[in-house]
Amino acid sequence: MKRKLTGLLSSIAVLGLTLILTACGSKPAAYQTDQKLGPQLNYTITGIDASAGEMDNATQALDKYGLKKANWQLMPSSTAAMVSTLDKAVKYKQPIVVTAYQPHWMFSKYPLKWLKDPKNVFGKGEHESTVVRKGFKQDNPGAYQLLKNFSWDLQKDAEPVMMAINQGEDPTAEAQKYLKEHPQKVKEVLKNVPDGKGKKLKLVYMPYDYEIAASNVVSQLLKKKNYDVTLQQLDVEVMWQAIASDKADATVTAELPSTHRAFAKKYQGQYEIIRTNLKGARIGLAVPKYMTDINSIEDLKNH
Repeated sequence: MKRKLTGLLSSIAVLGLTLILTACGSKPAAYQTDQKLGPQLNYTITGIDASAGEMDNATQALDKYGLKKANWQLMPSSTAAMVSTLDKAVKYKQPIVVTAYQPHWMFSKYPLKWLKDPKNVFGKGEHESTVVRKGFKQDNPGAYQLLKNFSWDLQKDAEPVMMAINQGEDPTAEAQKYLKEHPQKVKEVLKNVPDGKGKKLKLVYMPYDYEIAASNVVSQLLKKKNYDVTLQQLDVEVMWQAIASDKADATVTAELPSTHRAFAKKYQGQYEIIRTNLKGARIGLAVPKYMTDINSIEDLKNH
């Protein structure tokens, strides 16, 4: 009898462990179009760094679209954490709403779509601008001319370079590869640019894949004309402060008019905007394309 009881207890233990393992290995629930979206997401929009410009706009969107009253919240995290959460959601076709910025490699990797913004909370469009310190043109007219010449296309030029960097390739090597494969672009940017004769300049940028890609490409272009270039990664506010205080010469990654609006206003008169170097940038909210019934920010409250 004792042996039978021991065997029964062992069988129960094995069954319990099997059920636990099965539960642990089960797939998360996929998006259900016939159910309310809010409860499926715990009424949460997945954000990035709290200091990022699009987070301010997303906070405004909660109010202007009545989402805050409907219990929606914005959850700050890091860019890496947001992408990790997005990766898991897409893998299991779960619902997710994220704050998004273009240019970013995630639009190449994941099937994402922008949510319409009829109230224009996120503005009507963004672009990457080249910004230099006051007096840079007089101090370094050759480098100024090169920066004035530089622009590139989001899909044809920028996305392949930043995707390669995101996948672990060396930024310098990828920038050199891009220039080798685009001789006409090199010719255009170097037009009327004199030999730098070792003149020093510092380019600053934020620690993201696009910013790393663009800054390394421009650095290699400057080096082709014998300029002595230093690259430095900085937090966004420190980047603007460095240019305004003449501690850095230039950036090709100023996100305007909305994302860096606060810094552009704060340091107004202490920098010069040379040109737009990349069109088609954008900030807003995005969802995976399989969320076919969610196409506008207004849909978050209504579905």
